[in-house]
Amino acid sequence: MKKFLSVLLVFLMVASMGTVAYAENQSRAVIGANLDEAQVASVYNMFGVKRGSVIELPITNQEERQALEGYVDESIIGTRSISCVYVELTEAGTGMNITTSNITWCTPDMYMSALATVGITDAKIVVAAPFEVSGTAALAGVYKAYEDMTGQKLDELAKAVSTQELTITASLADEIGSMDSTAIVNDLKLMLSETVKMTDTQIREQILEIAGRYDVQLTDKQVQQLITLCRSLEGLDAESLRARVEELQGTMKKVSQAKTQVVGFVQQVKKVVESVKSFFDRIGDIIGLW
Repeated sequence: MKKFLSVLLVFLMVASMGTVAYAENQSRAVIGANLDEAQVASVYNMFGVKRGSVIELPITNQEERQALEGYVDESIIGTRSISCVYVELTEAGTGMNITTSNITWCTPDMYMSALATVGITDAKIVVAAPFEVSGTAALAGVYKAYEDMTGQKLDELAKAVSTQELTITASLADEIGSMDSTAIVNDLKLMLSETVKMTDTQIREQILEIAGRYDVQLTDKQVQQLITLCRSLEGLDAESLRARVEELQGTMKKVSQAKTQVVGFVQQVKKVVESVKSFFDRIGDIIGLW
């Protein structure tokens, strides 16, 4: 009996140690190599994480350029590594939770969509910078964090297409809005098994039809960008991509509903405050008459 209890105790201790190690290894902070100490401190504050409590990885401008080369204009990439990310992997099925700080060109929905393309669907991610930046380089940081945590290399083609998607979606958003641009791109990804069999002319017609659903007018240049993206997506598994996009759309719907509920709650609070203020104003008027 004593021997059994000893073995059981050792097993529990080992299991406990394994759980702690697993938890500690499920988050990373990737910090731009060109930030000074004060800027790094401000970024950690945006992360809501104490420096030293999470494994920290640097990312250089050269690494960012390798990820963005051919997709992003030189002026947008810049010469310094500024964008930072905090990545925490979550249980399968929990979906994506992405927030941004000082990111001007890319929205959380754009990051979610691009990361679904590369195969990352369950994570809490904060993209931040000490001052305003485009945010295009942030994907490189997420890739680095994910590969370091899991010990698995993401598919290079998927990473390239994901980056291409982010830049095209961001470019479209400047003209038609981020929600519509993300929605159009995701609708096209859902059709990959069909578009792969289409000619460019047929894909063009399909893109215009999808844009019409969102009451959006696309230029010839924008349509061509989307055709190019469709062709790039052809190297990925259509069914796996479709499943990830459908999961992503479910996450986006929940986020949208949550935002709506918050807005509704705030409006109700405002009404109550205004009602109370109005009540005391009337009481003041009555007292003033005495």
